[in-house]
Parts: sequence; C-alpha cells; structure tokens
Amino acid sequence: MLSEKIPEWIKAEALQSEEPVYVYDKDKIIQICNNFKNITYPDTAVHFATMANCNSEFLKIIKNHGLNVFVNSQLHLDEVKSAGFSGKQIIFTASSISREMMHKVHDENIYVNLDSLSQLDYWFENFPGKPAGIRCNIGNKAFTPKSGRAGIFIGENSRLGLSIEEIKSIKNKKLINGLHIYIGTDITDIDYFLGYYRILLELAKDFPDLEYIDFGGGFGIDDTGKQNFDFEVYGKSVTKLMTDFSETKGRMVKLIIEPGRILGGQSGYFICHTTDVKFRSNIQFIGVNACSAQFPRPLLYPDDSFHPVWILDKNGLIKNENKIRTKINGCSTYSRDFLSHDALLPKAGIGDFIILGNAGAYCASMYTTFLGFEKPKEIFI
Repeated sequence: MLSEKIPEWIKAEALQSEEPVYVYDKDKIIQICNNFKNITYPDTAVHFATMANCNSEFLKIIKNHGLNVFVNSQLHLDEVKSAGFSGKQIIFTASSISREMMHKVHDENIYVNLDSLSQLDYWFENFPGKPAGIRCNIGNKAFTPKSGRAGIFIGENSRLGLSIEEIKSIKNKKLINGLHIYIGTDITDIDYFLGYYRILLELAKDFPDLEYIDFGGGFGIDDTGKQNFDFEVYGKSVTKLMTDFSETKGRMVKLIIEPGRILGGQSGYFICHTTDVKFRSNIQFIGVNACSAQFPRPLLYPDDSFHPVWILDKNGLIKNENKIRTKINGCSTYSRDFLSHDALLPKAGIGDFIILGNAGAYCASMYTTFLGFEKPKEIFI
C-alpha cells in the first residue's frame, strides 16, 4: 500500500527535482521496530541485519527505538559504531573470516558467531578462555529447507555454518556461549521457523554455558500486500519455546533475533520520472531517469523480486485508469536494465512519477557503480 505521505511529499518537494530518490516513511520503520519489541520473552534482544540498509539515519531510528545490530563486515562494523552501537549491542557473523578480522572482532568485545571448526580452533588457541558462538547448519532428512533461496542458507547444499556432526564433535562445549541459525529469506510460514528452532534447542542441551540462542532472521514481506507477517503468533510461539528451554537450563537464556528486510522494506519508496514510452507486442515499456544499478534488487533477483508500482501524473495525482501490461526500464544501454519486469499500470506520459514500493531494504544498500550513475539520495519523512 502506498503511504499517504508519498504523494504529499511529491507535491511539496519532488516537483522541484529531476533526480531519482529513495524516500522512507519513518513511522513504518518505527511500527515494525515496535512489533519486534512487543515479544514478551523477558530477555529478548533484536539485532537488525545491517546488510539490508546501513544508512546512518536508518540506524539512528532503530537505535532510538531499542534495537541492536548484526554485521558481517568491517565497513558495517565501523558504520554501526559511528551510530553509537557498542559492545553486546553488536553481533558479528560472517563466513571464511580472516585471522586478522577475528583479532579485530575479539578486541571489540562484541558477540561473534564463528562458521567452521578451523575458526573455532584458531579462536580457542589465540584467545584462551574467551567464549564464542557458532553458526549452525542444521538441515536434516527429517526437516528439509524450502525450495529456492532458502537452500542457499541451510541444508546440505549450503556452504554456511557447522553441520550437526561438526557441532556434536566440538570438544570445548563449555566455551560456546551462543548458537546461531539462519534458515532462509522472506519466510512467512511460522511453523517452518519453529521446526528449525526446535532442532536447534535440542542441540543446545549439550552446551552447558550458553548465554544466548540466536534464531536469526528471514522474516518475510508479502510483496503483494495481501498478507503481513503475523508478529503476534510468532511472538507467543518463540516466548513459549524459550521459556520452556530456559526452565530446562535452570536459568534465563537470552533470545536474539535478527530481522533484516522486514524492518524497513515496506517503509521505502524509489521515485523517478518517466522519460520515454514505447510499445512492443501490446506491452508498455516505460523508460525512466534511473537505472537498475541505482535500484538493483530486480537486477540481482530477476525471477523473484517484485515491487508494487504506482504512476503519479505531473501534479502528483495517482493514475488508475486503463491498466495494461508494463515493463519499466532504465536509461542505460544495458539490455537487462529493468526496474520492473511485469506490472499492470495505466498509460504513462513523459514527466509522470514512477514509484516503486518495498524499496527500504536491499535496494539502496545494493547500489553499484556498474553503469556509471550516481547513488540516489535517501530522504526520511
């Protein structure tokens, strides 16, 4: 659904500008922050995955509303520190971590989840007595990953994390202070989450000094806008799981979750102008003053990236009449320069505004210099 703030902003501001821009509705970001903060398990920490959006203003908003951060690189570590996050407000999880990076992460005194037995060996050898968490790849024959991108993150076809056999082989289990899992992306099936969570908690019984269980992210956005993630059911379910698990431990174990795209995705809009209109085989091709390097998600995920689209006329009024099959293409010479591959839209006119929704995560953060266009400004309203 198009935020009512966007047409108002276009009438007040965008009519004066010819450049493409990202605009964020701050209230929507805050709403999702609050949905996660409403989880009733007493010791819950919500760590936003900064790969989705590491804009300094975005980080400031989530920090002001009680969220922490998850990073996987030195650059993002520096960014979140600049935004005021420190210590256990930060989780670092990556793969193939260099020895140099392990020393830097150690010196920061932040949470760290390691990705292999060799990393664990190096950590324990160089930082004796210093605990670490591990990333767990717990796909098994009884509970297999969903088809598609989920299999990239977990299961026998994923390169990430320690397998169940590797986890069981760890000798220094008392020095493992956390178990981390990430089961996929854009998942709305809560039972699917819970199935993997139960497997992880069963493994966790073998680790006597666990400080936290990290259920990761993957919380889905329904790009059609017909079904939102059920935060209430999710919150009640994980609260019960963690309460029961803590009782078996005889103490409270911290719950960590790592929302990414869901936290800001629906808050952001990419706004550009129509510069050309063509018709090919009854398909409308709308050319805009932007390119896929500035709005890269459809470029990286051409088969499963969908963004709702609206057309506003030169006066900032929404067009709705006589919708036809439409593709939106960028202004570069690159043949795959598309911002939307299949939409039903009214006929566009030169100078109309094109608004692509669900652009608040993995859009501006994916910007590339590939086609030689400037990174668009990001504005929060």
